[in-house]
Amino acid sequence: MSPTLKKVLSNFELILASTCIIITTSLVMLNVILRYFFKTGLYWSEEVATACFVWSVFIGSAAGYKHKAHVGVDMLVNLCPPTLKKIIIIVVDLILLLINGYITYIAVIYLSLSYKKPTPVLGISTAYISSSILVSFALMTIYAVYFLIQDIRKNTEGGAA
Repeated sequence: MSPTLKKVLSNFELILASTCIIITTSLVMLNVILRYFFKTGLYWSEEVATACFVWSVFIGSAAGYKHKAHVGVDMLVNLCPPTLKKIIIIVVDLILLLINGYITYIAVIYLSLSYKKPTPVLGISTAYISSSILVSFALMTIYAVYFLIQDIRKNTEGGAA
């Protein structure tokens, strides 16, 4: 696999989220210009911009989770002895796996209900927008499994937490 393809695949969430935010910003700016200078606008731009924004938020949160960029408060954990610290890390990994897995399950149910509802302007299924929740939390569940395995291996091999 080429280094470029490997880099793209390892950062596809960031690329997708960035693309969506660029589309959102561009459509909003274009619509402002059209309304201000030409007294008209793109009737569909608000709906597409909103959909892209939703996708950027959820996929961006999956990217943040993957790169461990979310804010965490570990002040009390850092005060614990090393053995207890390792146990807490594993327990937190398990809790996050359960939460992300459960939200993925709920997203499947939500998605199955939302495909019948069309969007107001374009009339497409809202499932195209709602599927961002499923994709995001499914990715976070996969990453949670990976982090749990990684932390268990690190602890059983005697590595530092």
